[in-house]
Amino acid sequence: MVDWAIAAQTGALLVRGGPQVPRERADEAVTDLRELTVEAEGHVRQLTNLGLDLPLLPGDVVDRPGWVRSAAAGLDALTGRALPQQGGPLGPILAGGAGVQTGLVLAFLASRVLGQYDPFGGPDKEGRLLLVAPNVVAAEQAMDVPGHDFRLWVCLHECTHRLQFTAVRWLRDYFADEVERLVSGLAGGGTDSLSDLFGRLPEAIKQGPKLNLAELLQSPKERAVFDRLLALSTLLEGHADYVMDAVGPQVVPSVDQIRARFTARRKGGGVFDRLLRALLGVDAKIRQYEEGAKFTKHVVDAVGMDGFNAVWRSPNTLPSRAEIADPAAWVRRLHG
Repeated sequence: MVDWAIAAQTGALLVRGGPQVPRERADEAVTDLRELTVEAEGHVRQLTNLGLDLPLLPGDVVDRPGWVRSAAAGLDALTGRALPQQGGPLGPILAGGAGVQTGLVLAFLASRVLGQYDPFGGPDKEGRLLLVAPNVVAAEQAMDVPGHDFRLWVCLHECTHRLQFTAVRWLRDYFADEVERLVSGLAGGGTDSLSDLFGRLPEAIKQGPKLNLAELLQSPKERAVFDRLLALSTLLEGHADYVMDAVGPQVVPSVDQIRARFTARRKGGGVFDRLLRALLGVDAKIRQYEEGAKFTKHVVDAVGMDGFNAVWRSPNTLPSRAEIADPAAWVRRLHG
């Protein structure tokens, strides 16, 4: 359904260049980010007690086209087993058109993503941690915050994501299986199912920030899978946001200033930028950070970090969407 090679080529071609900085500063940022991933993950492990026996590995520092190509490859690996190749003479044309559209989206996002852990990326498809150097430099310039502090702060977030998937051995396959169930359910309904979904999009888009993909999914099974994926994503993002701030005061002296300015920056942008962010789910992602961080903080305050780590025991101990909004309910279910 998507020609990912075309998506990668389109996105890499159209993405805007990064900020103009002296070569020395660019080289310093690249070296800093690569080395700080090792330091950051050590701090994350000490706080979370996760993955203490795993090797400490550096991350990969990329530019914007490099992120586009990696993201396309990761999405191809994630969705490939759920989406069969399009048949018939129009199959390659349709897949190519979808690839161009996807490339446009990737080009837009590539100028905003600071870092990412892709559990399905890398040459062996076993996971890859990426830091997008030009975006990190652009953000620290725009916010006027100490460069070294901000880079370490970003690495704390992304290394938390890497640790979630490497220390919790079942999580990668669980996430892939849930995505496969959702995508297969949509594709399995045939053209009518997909066209019905897209036909309901215009009316849903009018709702603006209230846009909820779950309301577009008519099958109860699809909605149930979507709810589980949304709850998991909210947990992962909020946990990483909580950790980067909880570790921060000891190793990032300017963490309070960085958090305040970064939160304000997340909400910025012009009308067109905000519209694109809403349609692409960026604003929903920001709400996930906030909701997931509140859940994590409540649970850690109530039962400690070891009590919070019960979320990683199995899929059955993950919080539901309702429990994300009511963390006390999760505490009662797991800890009595």
